Amino acid sequence: MADQHPPKINLPDPAELAETMSAISEKSQELIKNFMARQQPLNPQEHDPDPLRIGQAFLEMSQKFWSDPGKAMQLQSDLWQGYSTLWQETAKNFLASSQATGQTDTEVTTEKTEIKSGRTKSKGDRRFQDEAWENNPFFNFIKQSYLLTSETLHKSVTSVDGLNKQDALKVDFYTRQFLDAVSPSNFLMTNPEILRATTESGGKNLLQGLENLIGDLEKGRVKMTDEDAFTLGENVATTPGSVIYQNELMQLIQYSPTTEQVHERPLLILPPWINKFYILDLKAKNSFVKWAVEQGFTVFMISWINPDAKLAEKSFEDYMLLGPLAALDAIEQAIGAKEVNAIGYCLGGTLLASTLAYMAEKKDKRIKSGTFFVTMTDFSEAGELRVFIDEDQMVSLEKRMTEKGYLDGAEMGTTFNMLRANDLIWSFVVNNYLLGKTPFPFDLLYWNSDTTRMPKSMHSFYLRKMYLENKLAQPGGIVLDGVPIDLGKITVPSFIISAKEDHIAPWKSTYANTKHFSGKKEFVLSASGHIAGIINPPAAGKYSYWTNRDTLADPDEWLGKATETPGSWWPHWAQWEKKNSGKLVDAKTPGTGKLKTIEPAPGSYVRIR
Repeated sequence: MADQHPPKINLPDPAELAETMSAISEKSQELIKNFMARQQPLNPQEHDPDPLRIGQAFLEMSQKFWSDPGKAMQLQSDLWQGYSTLWQETAKNFLASSQATGQTDTEVTTEKTEIKSGRTKSKGDRRFQDEAWENNPFFNFIKQSYLLTSETLHKSVTSVDGLNKQDALKVDFYTRQFLDAVSPSNFLMTNPEILRATTESGGKNLLQGLENLIGDLEKGRVKMTDEDAFTLGENVATTPGSVIYQNELMQLIQYSPTTEQVHERPLLILPPWINKFYILDLKAKNSFVKWAVEQGFTVFMISWINPDAKLAEKSFEDYMLLGPLAALDAIEQAIGAKEVNAIGYCLGGTLLASTLAYMAEKKDKRIKSGTFFVTMTDFSEAGELRVFIDEDQMVSLEKRMTEKGYLDGAEMGTTFNMLRANDLIWSFVVNNYLLGKTPFPFDLLYWNSDTTRMPKSMHSFYLRKMYLENKLAQPGGIVLDGVPIDLGKITVPSFIISAKEDHIAPWKSTYANTKHFSGKKEFVLSASGHIAGIINPPAAGKYSYWTNRDTLADPDEWLGKATETPGSWWPHWAQWEKKNSGKLVDAKTPGTGKLKTIEPAPGSYVRIR
């Protein structure tokens, strides 16, 4: 060890360093100036210092925690036992390293500590993929210490009895947010990869990272991908087609056929308006739209507008009337089809279910089947998004939306990113600011950054009536265009696809659709999450899915008796949908019917940022 020399540090060129720091200084001063100019003196009577009521939830938790001193002492004892074992193992590994025996037994294996579950997480944890976290005794100790402490802290706040459900959700969620934030992987001096990069580049990575940080501050968001690498209509959203109808809320795209004959009933796709439609039409190799067209379906897609303050009073009812119902009229004019099959993705699926129930009451039978991608209609177990939705938070949110007329897309994006903070926040902090790297061009993250706004009236109705009060699941609980909505009136065949690791629409919540819908139902469970579980083309050969023709009352029992099939569920769905799609007829090119083309796909609404 004594003859080892520190690695040579390549210092940056002084002139280059001075120029870089000068540019950073100028940008920083301008940012500070603009920030100060935007600030308003806070009126304590008008501004709630804790609108999310996080502090109140933690105060309640703390009081109940210390009301049980026995449990507190046991957790403290377990933590000290864990550290005692960790110190012993670390000392042994340092000794082994210094003696150059090659011994690398760095994992704590005692059953008496909580580190076992921490170890399980660290095995597949992207934060600790660098070999030094495992092989270097110092960094292994840092990792194990963090996992032990964070596991104990998380257990201490989630094992408290007597908290109401909403406070328990907040305490659990924000504790994990804190623990993710203080991970040693997020800091220069405790991350071996960053230290190595700093040594090898002479600190240039930190200078570049500072420039990246300044650029992101100017934009007001963390850059997740090389946004200059993508252009709508050129290398994302490229499936050929035309806009054949539009109104103030949406454009309707008809995609060009690639087969001489198509199924008689076309497909109408309702994407969520929380995001833009081209999640279903990214690159050609993973485009659901392109693939569906190749299967002989005539595909129509709704492209929602990115609303501004002028559309503040547009309601959920308006999205139904000006969305799917207007699209049905336009499709008949465009190709003469009086019947369609429909697909709804996430919030688009919630709208589809509401529309089908409305149409059932109106004796309107133009939609002959419904496919629901990761769709909730029963919000009794709505997952982690419930952390952000209670009466106090709704009052605060509605006040902010009233001031602007909408909920800003960046605020929505931050909420969803927090659900996967390590992947969608901290990994980019490390990559962009500490390693000084440019984000990799990734179509999915480009789409994820292309956020949309939510009209005030619609969003308030959606969150209150569905998430907060769960009225959609109650017959007559909500009224749209004068019609009480009853999901039990939906008698068309339903294909319900959910994702096993979905953190936005938990699969057991979406399984409740089998209880609420009437008619023939098939539930299919895909591997992976809210996006990857749906955007899984057959050619990728990834993941798997589970099927069980019997829609049992208990979702766990359904899964226990289900059959797992490797690969994509798309062909399974296509086989199901073709049975509902009628005979083959000659394909029709957009614009050859009564509706002429307005502009090429993907249209202009999707370009509003």
